[in-house]
Amino acid sequence: MRIRKIDLFELHLPYAGGTYELSHGRVYTGFDSVMVRLTTDDGTEGWGESTPFGPNYIAAHARGAGAGIKEITPHLIGRDPRDVDRINDTMDEALLGHNHAKSAIDVACWDLFGKSVGLPIYKLLGGSTGKPLPTISSIYAGTPEDMRARVAEHRNRGYMGHSVKIGALEREGGPKLDADRIAASMADRQPGEYFIVDANGGLIPETVLRMLRALPDRLDFVLEAPCASWRETLSLRQRCDVPIILDELAQEDGDIAKLVALDVADGIGLKISKAGGLTHARRHRDICLAAGLTISVQDTVGSTLSAASIFHMGVTVPERLLRCVLDPRDMVTVQTGSFYAPIQEGGVLPPDAPGLGVTVNQDLLGEPVASWEE
Repeated sequence: MRIRKIDLFELHLPYAGGTYELSHGRVYTGFDSVMVRLTTDDGTEGWGESTPFGPNYIAAHARGAGAGIKEITPHLIGRDPRDVDRINDTMDEALLGHNHAKSAIDVACWDLFGKSVGLPIYKLLGGSTGKPLPTISSIYAGTPEDMRARVAEHRNRGYMGHSVKIGALEREGGPKLDADRIAASMADRQPGEYFIVDANGGLIPETVLRMLRALPDRLDFVLEAPCASWRETLSLRQRCDVPIILDELAQEDGDIAKLVALDVADGIGLKISKAGGLTHARRHRDICLAAGLTISVQDTVGSTLSAASIFHMGVTVPERLLRCVLDPRDMVTVQTGSFYAPIQEGGVLPPDAPGLGVTVNQDLLGEPVASWEE
């Protein structure tokens, strides 16, 4: 099996909630996505998707992903897509960094790998635990009352986890507003629910400590990505007793090793495209399992292809260390394909079809914006 042709597609995914607000005043109404189709010499197609969360979330944006893919693809024609580690070596030799560009290609290679042997990707990643994956909502920063209502809405739809966004500026209400947001979001907490309070790197140790002191006693949550730098996060780690998980700081393989060595956090938000695809996500998973770190399997955002890759990875994480998975289908109004993975009784499982198990809506994507072939 060899890669004969690579096609690049671009698509805008409107945010299903209208306006999404993050710390530092970041606001999004939609997300630009890139998708790749790898076609092999026997006609099999593999698909991958990368949808950065805007250009100011991490050092990634959709136009950059497209440009990165254009740098990489000429080096992949004629290669066996099932040699996923060697494919990643080739991508790294062609282009330094730019994980979000490499991710779409890597996932497409895994899709082809699974299809070539008639197995779902989770089988190739180590096998399924068989446990339905608890899904997590994404509650953008708003008024406390509105955030409480949106948590309740997702609870009624079967979500067992909730990612509550914070990061108010001083002029907006600062740490006190964030404390009120957390308290309101958790006011109706049910048994078995899991809460992440996510600042997306938008706070400093001072504002986090002020926020924690303004909270009611004994609220049970973990703090995700409170600060933008390793120094700030380590400083906070030494002064607060709330569990910390990393997200934006945990991108490269070496970042996970650094996290363990410095004991900076108790877990990670493992985002497929941020890691560079399923190959590197598998490495991050294994380091975390060896170190006893918890894992939430997510992606920055995305549609059907991203959801499938999340579920295939998530179901390989032992239940005691898996906290939740993100279903990005919930976040956008456009679905790029279909597969059977409903949320039932608070959980979801990936499909058993070969590869990702997704049937892509090629009519929606239209014609590729660029193509490469032998």
